[in-house]
Amino acid sequence: MQTPTPEMLHAQRQRGMARTSLIIIVVAGVLITWGLFSRHRASASLDKATDAQIAQPVQVVKPQASAGELELLLPGNVQAQSEAPIYARTDGYLRHWLVDIGTKVKAGQELAEIDAPELDQQLRASQADLASAQANEKIAQVTAERWRDLRESDSVSKQEADEKIAAAAASSASLNAARAELQRLRELSGFKKIVAPFDGVITARSTDLGRLIASGSSGGELFRIADMRSLRLYVSVPQQYAASMQPGLIAEVRFPDRPGTPVTATVARTSGALDAGSRTLLAELKVDNADGLLLPGAYAEVRFKIPAQTGSGALLLPSNTLLFNGSGLRVATVGPDQKVVMKPVKLGRDLGTQIEIVDGISRSDQVIIAPSDSMTDGIRVRLVQPAAVPPVAEAKS
Repeated sequence: MQTPTPEMLHAQRQRGMARTSLIIIVVAGVLITWGLFSRHRASASLDKATDAQIAQPVQVVKPQASAGELELLLPGNVQAQSEAPIYARTDGYLRHWLVDIGTKVKAGQELAEIDAPELDQQLRASQADLASAQANEKIAQVTAERWRDLRESDSVSKQEADEKIAAAAASSASLNAARAELQRLRELSGFKKIVAPFDGVITARSTDLGRLIASGSSGGELFRIADMRSLRLYVSVPQQYAASMQPGLIAEVRFPDRPGTPVTATVARTSGALDAGSRTLLAELKVDNADGLLLPGAYAEVRFKIPAQTGSGALLLPSNTLLFNGSGLRVATVGPDQKVVMKPVKLGRDLGTQIEIVDGISRSDQVIIAPSDSMTDGIRVRLVQPAAVPPVAEAKS
């Protein structure tokens, strides 16, 4: 075996030192790389946590498909088909009344009678005036006829004959006036009997025996009558549903005093114009009341089934998802990168707590609930769940 020379030993030491240096360099490189990677990961984690803290928390909702038919519930007021206050047409005192509230009466049926002594006296005076006018007219006609004969024989002047003929004509006019006055007083005397103007029910009596009666509305109404065989139901319809209120539309009507017994009503007509103050359309519905169980003046709940006007593609969103600013009507959605995307939308029907959206969004969109006015495209957000409502504890006795 060859003995290592000093040169060989030196070379071996050089190779060992080089190998050690290489190992040290590799280890140092690995340590430096690991340190840089750990620092980058910690920085990224810190950035992510910071972004999560900075991102605005939001709650989202997904659009739902709109039903093809909408139920609309509105308050209504019931009125009789015909209703009228009854006033006196002559002055006097109430002699007696024959009907009271709730009495069913027929057209022309006597309700009360007025004692009018002054009118009776005027009627007797008018009859005397007529008799006097008839006598005056008779003598004037005889006189005029005689003066015509005298004029033909030139026994009197034409002027005198014309005066007698004119006097006869004036007497005839006075007689006609007396007859007209007597007829007026007779007709006025006929109003001493208060009669029903149409078939109906007496709903109010505002007079009593011996009361002083003044003619006309200034004397106050004596009775009120209503025809309740058919009722009018008036409903104020919001503007967005005005186009659906067409004659023939069926509605279900419920009354608080008749729970569980709905009746059917039909739209008869509308006012044809919106009320400028309330932006509502007045609709009149007909309700059959042949059995007389429904009462005029009642409050009613009217339920309409409005057919869809915007098509089956409409989507529903809560009303508090809408934003209106200088850019128009929009909603804020959350994109895949958790950033806000503002989308313009087109509205359909206003359903109160919900709004129909006919264009601008899809079923898969995540729409932000109650977005702030400052929300714009690109804002980072984070989704949060709504807080659960704790159950109400039951009271123990």
